[in-house]
This record gives sequence, C-alpha cells and structure tokens, in this order.
Amino acid sequence: MSGVPGSTFPLVLSAPSGAGKTTIAHRLRASRDDVVFSISATTRAPRERERDGIDYHFVAEDAFRRMIDAGELIEWAQVHGSYYGTPLSNVRNAQARGQFLLLDIDVQGARQIRDKVPQAVHVFVLPPSGEVLVQRLTGRGSEDEARVQRRLRNALDEIRTAGEFDHVVVNDHLDQAVADVSAILDGRTEALRPHPPLATTIAAIAHEIERHLDPA
Repeated sequence: MSGVPGSTFPLVLSAPSGAGKTTIAHRLRASRDDVVFSISATTRAPRERERDGIDYHFVAEDAFRRMIDAGELIEWAQVHGSYYGTPLSNVRNAQARGQFLLLDIDVQGARQIRDKVPQAVHVFVLPPSGEVLVQRLTGRGSEDEARVQRRLRNALDEIRTAGEFDHVVVNDHLDQAVADVSAILDGRTEALRPHPPLATTIAAIAHEIERHLDPA
C-alpha cells in the first residue's frame, strides 16, 4: 500500500504513559509502507536499546533551545523534566513522499499541532482500565515511588483531555487497536469498534487511578 501526495495527512497519537501508543505506532509502521514514523528531538537520556536518529534525535538542552529559536520545531513541550519536539522537516518530507506522518507525542504537543497543522488527524489511546495502567507503570521497577506518583497524576490529567481528540481508541487488545488506527488512516471510521460513552469510560479509568494516588 502506498500513499498519493495530497491524500495523506499527519496522524497524531497521544496517550498517557503506559497506554501503549508507541507499540501501536511501531506496529503500524511495520505493517504499512505508506506510514513514516516522526522522529522527535529530545533532551532526555537514551533508554536501553534506544538509538539516536532512529528512536529519537537526542540533543543537548542548549541545542534544543536553538531549534526553538530558529523555528525548526512545529511543537515542543517539557515532559517529566525533559524537552521533546517535532521538527518541521518531518511534515514537509512526508507530504512530499505521499506518506502518513505518524506523530507519537504528548497532549501538550498535540494541542500545538492542532493549531499549526489543521489537516492533522488526532487519536487518543486509552488503556483498558485504570488498574492496567497502574500495573504497567509500577511494574517497570525502574523508578522510585515519587516518580511513579508523578506519572500517575500526569496520566490522570491527560486521560481527561481525550474528548479533545478526533478519535479515541481503547488498547484492550493490541492487534485490534492497531486495526482501529489503520482504519482511521484509510477513512474507514465506520469500522471502529463501538465503546461505552467516552465520559463514562474516562470516569471509570480516572477513579481506578485515583485509588493509587497518595494524598496531595
């Protein structure tokens, strides 16, 4: 499958940490040759097995600030103490090749993209439940309790923004979630699975997360 210039668009995937949006993004990229992954710039340190120029462009903070000043980023944000941003060249290059540019970014970045790239389609990925999200975040075992609590609070705030997005996909079964996002790329939104009202789903997930939060 290959895209035609003018028929494709940037696809923004956003989700709380632990919802699985990055896994969905990689599955889509592997299964479709009309999808190209947007490689973000970031000031955080690489994690195990991450490669510069493939997973992220890892840059120093002063270099990142120069990119902002030069207008080379269409969105940027500070998340968990590090900076992330999307180079403008990613959008231009994908459009020229007739490919869908897949942007795996946070809610702050999605809002900036919505303002600057109106043709972009925005998808929010929800976990199947708050309990599953908590298990994924606490099961990593690589972060102290204070950092886990911060991630949970951020996740709670982000989940409550799901109504801002064009589409919401629940990642309860990975293959089906990937199929849902692929249907959105193809314009087959009638093929998306029906779910309970979004407000009901968000309230249920939020309630389960709140049970694991320390008192403020």
